[in-house]
Amino acid sequence: MPSHIMLSYQWDDQALVKKIYNRLKDDGLPVWMDIEGGVTGNINDAMAAGVEEAVVICPFMTMAYQASRSCKKELNYADTREVIIVPVMVEKNWEASEWLGLITAGLLWVDFRNAENDEENFEMCIRSLEEEIMFNAGHLLAVEEPPREEVDEPEPSKRCPKRKPGRGFRHALSDLYIHDSGEQIIHAASDSRNTVELSETPGDHCYWEEIKGNGCKYYRNVVTNRYLGFDQSRNQVHTEASPSVSEEWLLLVDQTDQSHQRAVIIKNKHSGRFLAVQNGHLIGLTAYNEGCKWFLV
Repeated sequence: MPSHIMLSYQWDDQALVKKIYNRLKDDGLPVWMDIEGGVTGNINDAMAAGVEEAVVICPFMTMAYQASRSCKKELNYADTREVIIVPVMVEKNWEASEWLGLITAGLLWVDFRNAENDEENFEMCIRSLEEEIMFNAGHLLAVEEPPREEVDEPEPSKRCPKRKPGRGFRHALSDLYIHDSGEQIIHAASDSRNTVELSETPGDHCYWEEIKGNGCKYYRNVVTNRYLGFDQSRNQVHTEASPSVSEEWLLLVDQTDQSHQRAVIIKNKHSGRFLAVQNGHLIGLTAYNEGCKWFLV
């Protein structure tokens, strides 16, 4: 049975990937890297085994990675085997294209472009990577509890990543969370809509299960089992008992953000509106501004 997280990289990034490997391993995650005993004997056989035993593969995306024949073979093989892909962006001012852009299209990548500027940035990037791995595959991985040490303060690296019930969204400017209130809306076209509110504190009603659709994602509240939607005619966010075109969303990395807090943009696919907060209310905007920025929590 697949059992590990495979780190797929081009040789130029080996030092960074080795540092990440060590941190993931210290935090109890089962991680695989070619230079850490992963390759013995025939290199093609070893790399194939690495993919075949992977629950998750993390491609460290750069121009050199995209140009590498070996990296292309690895990730294509992983994609063919339907291994979960958690991309890591390393190169600044560049976007994946060609075969790499095709494979990673629509996937939420983790930003390591400024990870090596200082240790605080690196720690935030590691936390983001672990959270994305656990979100996608926490139920498939055997995570070891780090050994406890008799010290007053535990080392920050000795922690056990936990899987959250779903995605939580905290607004970057207001610090408010998207919350399914469960209160019904009276609506002529539908008797099944509920209001969606903003909450000052996180809670179970603020977590949303991500479900893949056809070129989109649906977000179902983990408590109410209702789907997040948007009514363009009323410029109003709601939940429904079953998904339709108004419940189709795109989740994109906010590339303008430099905070390393996992900033994202939530865009309604059907209307093209960006989910935003304005004057304390959820609305859809036709153009992006800072009010459209959300942090994954």
